[in-house]
Amino acid sequence: MIALIQRVTHANVQVEEKVVGQIKSGLLVLLAVEKGDDDKTCKRLAEKVLAYRVFADENDKMNLNVQQAAGDLLVISQFTLAAETKKGNRPGFSNSAEPVEAERLYQRFSQQCRDQDMLVENGIFGADMQVSSTNDGPTTFWLQV
Repeated sequence: MIALIQRVTHANVQVEEKVVGQIKSGLLVLLAVEKGDDDKTCKRLAEKVLAYRVFADENDKMNLNVQQAAGDLLVISQFTLAAETKKGNRPGFSNSAEPVEAERLYQRFSQQCRDQDMLVENGIFGADMQVSSTNDGPTTFWLQV
């Protein structure tokens, strides 16, 4: 599984011009599920996202995680993160999980974060979404387990 996380001051996602998820400060999480990912992989990635220290402490050092910074999560499914890009000029998607399993693990990831008392907003799996955000820093990290 892959999570591209961005520290944001706000973010939202729209489907058919309607906001379906939004947060103020926190993390925008673009999530890709790859073949071979399972519940254990999902749990490890959720733990890593929640524990990752990307928010500033009182000394302006990145020492706080999203929970310590009282942030929220906006989780968006983004299978294109699993694309094969080393060869040619067209991405390949054979590393991406099948849609049914990808959606299951996407929903499980979000629920595991909610189970840790996080406010989690979501896009709509498989929909054509428009995501807007203000990246704070900019601060962006690629996490993969």
